[in-house]
Order: sequence, then structure tokens, then C-alpha cells
Amino acid sequence: MAAGEVMTFTGLHEAEAPTRSTSLPSGSVTVRLYLSYLMLLRRLGSLRLQLTATFFPIMKALILVGGYGTRLRPLTLSVPKPLVEFCNKPILLHQVEALVKAGVRHVVLAVSYMSDLLEREMKAQEQRLGIKISLSHEKEPLGTAGPLALARELLTDSDEPFFVLNSDVICDFPFEDMLKFHKNHGKEGTIVVTKVEEPSKYGVVVYEGETGRIHRFVEKPQVFVSNKINAGMYIFSPSMLRRIQLRPTSIEKEIFPVMAEEGQLYAMELQGFWMDIGQPKDFLTGMCMYLQSVRQNAPERLRTGPGFLGNVLVDPTAVIGENCTIGPNVTIGAGVVLEDGVRIKRCTVLKGAHIRSHSWLESCIVGWSSSVGQWVRMENVSVLGEDVIVSDELYINGANVLPHKSITDSVPEPRIIM
Repeated sequence: MAAGEVMTFTGLHEAEAPTRSTSLPSGSVTVRLYLSYLMLLRRLGSLRLQLTATFFPIMKALILVGGYGTRLRPLTLSVPKPLVEFCNKPILLHQVEALVKAGVRHVVLAVSYMSDLLEREMKAQEQRLGIKISLSHEKEPLGTAGPLALARELLTDSDEPFFVLNSDVICDFPFEDMLKFHKNHGKEGTIVVTKVEEPSKYGVVVYEGETGRIHRFVEKPQVFVSNKINAGMYIFSPSMLRRIQLRPTSIEKEIFPVMAEEGQLYAMELQGFWMDIGQPKDFLTGMCMYLQSVRQNAPERLRTGPGFLGNVLVDPTAVIGENCTIGPNVTIGAGVVLEDGVRIKRCTVLKGAHIRSHSWLESCIVGWSSSVGQWVRMENVSVLGEDVIVSDELYINGANVLPHKSITDSVPEPRIIM
């Protein structure tokens, strides 16, 4: 297929006949009986899988992870955006674990950029999660709808609806509610919408409040028509795929308006927090929202005690020196070292980073294995890529520093350092 290819690996083990090396029983009758026994085992395993697929259809999801993640650079120069750690866990794992909790057992990843890293990470995770994962490779950009056509065969082997997600969405994932809502209205598609304060900045969804039926979409309205926007999470019936051809297509601009006009598209309003974390300032805002959700639902995960303020998430392997003040709204990754007297708030510090004594950080993302010197002040959504070195006693204001750079002079104004 010119546009892409599909490969599968799985953590679900089918019933198989014994394969270990052993000598066959002697005697022709005994050998025939033994071979018949092996064949029966194989047939029983196949029958079990057929019955499972018939009476217990496997729920599926497609996650669009093929983008270059340019808005989240310099972090995405080292890893694909879905593997960037958000609150000490890759963004993609937040989504996949929520899908598994809702009963999904087959996840299809529409991949392109750095697909080898995604494959390696998910191979390691699928055994732990007990699910099947397929990779659908885009050889050319297919937009937001084309990947569904590329993965058509994987998504249409049953009549069960399937989920579709954008890769940079973080929220209280409402997958079980989505499935129930979708089955209740019985049409082809459901999109999740969320409320925003300034609808003129977005494309908004106009729908019936009681039923959820979508009437139309309005791009950046100058007068109020709605304050609900597309939240990047959908559930579709397989029949919807007949609308999409294998070519670059926008699901939002080309597919959804037609479905809405035909009365086949409904909206479900999201309850709880939501954020598109595809750029650094929104990544940090989403972190604050997520940590507050942890506070409400699993407060035991947060670090408390002298020197910790508000919501702080710390990996157990991190080392924190004396007289530090951490928080509010901080996540500290595996193997991070904070030396004595560090002050840090509203920041993410990624795996293996080192913050030396008496530095002050606010609204920053410190990349993997980066080092911040003594008495440094960093603020205003400064982002250090992987393995960046910041010398002692510098002021860093809104800098985006590409991987493997050394900073020896202050950066008083926001800029990109290449």
C-alpha cells in the first residue's frame, strides 16, 4: 500500500500446541494419536479465539501519534511528543492506561516521526498492560482522517465502536461515559467537547443541549454562538470509515461537517479538566491541572513535608538536598538531583537533570540530563532540551535551548538558542 503499512505485536497469547523439544512416542499408532492430540489443541485454541471474538468483541482505539511535535520543541528533537514525560509518565501512557481501564484491548498507533522509538517503548508496555498494539505507518502525511482509512482493516473486523484520540490531550478521560453516550444515540459518531473562556480563539461546536446533536461548526466566531470546542477525543461506529478515502484528509474540516449535516454526529460535554499540552506554556498549565486532579483523587501520590508546598510529584529515585523549597505545582523525574537551597515552582524537571545549589526556577521545563549551575535564575517558560549545561550565576528569561548546548551568558530576553 503506497500510503503506509500496518504491523502488529501483541501481549495476548493464543492457545498454542506445545513447542518444546521432545522425542515422539514410539510406535506408528501412538505417533498418530500424539499428532492428533496436537492438532486438537490447535483447533480448540482457534475455536476459543473465534468464540471470544463473537461473543466478547474486543474494544479498540486509534491514537494519532505521527506528528513532528514542532510546537513542543526542543523536547521533541530528542523523542516523539507522545513519549515526552508528563507528570513523570509518557503522554501516550496516560492515554493508553485510561483506555485499558475502560476495557480497550487493542490499540492502534498511527505513527510516522521516530516510529522506532514508539515501537520499542510500546513493546515494553504491552506485556505489562496485557493488550494488543498495532502500528500503522504513514509513509506520507495523511492529515487527521487519512490514518483512519489506513488502519481500516484493523478497525472493522467487528461491529463494535472504536475510540480515536489526538496525541497531545490530557484530561479526566471519560471513555466509559463516551461509550455509553454513543450507544444511546445510535448514530455514527460522537465527539467530546469542552468549555473555554474565550471562544473567539477557537473553532466552536454548535449543538442541541438536550440531545447533543451537532448542527454546525463555526471557526473563531466574532459574536457568541457557542463556548464549546472539539476536545480531540472521538468514538465512531465502523460504518463511519466508508466516508474516508486513503489520502490526506482533515477530519475536522472535511468529514465532521458532512456527518453533522446528515444528523450522524453528536457532542458529549467533558466534565473535569482538559488541556492540549502541545506547547510548553500549555504543558505547564496542564501539569497544574493534572496535579490538582491527583490532589482530589489520589493525594497519597503527592510529596509532603518540610520544604514542599502545594501539589508536588517526586519520583522515588530523585535526590533533594537540604533547605530546598519545592512547589507549588512541580514534577521531579527519575534520578533528578536538587542540591541544597534550590527554590523551584511551577516546573517540570525531567529524568536525570541536576539543579545545583541555590538556583531559583519558575515556569520552566528542564530537559533530560541537563545541568543548571549554582545561583542561576530561570523563568518565563524557559525550556532546556536534552543534555543542556547552564553555567553558574546566569539569568535565563524565556529561552528555548536546543539539545546538547552549553549556555555561558545570560539570556535577558526570550529567544531560541541553537
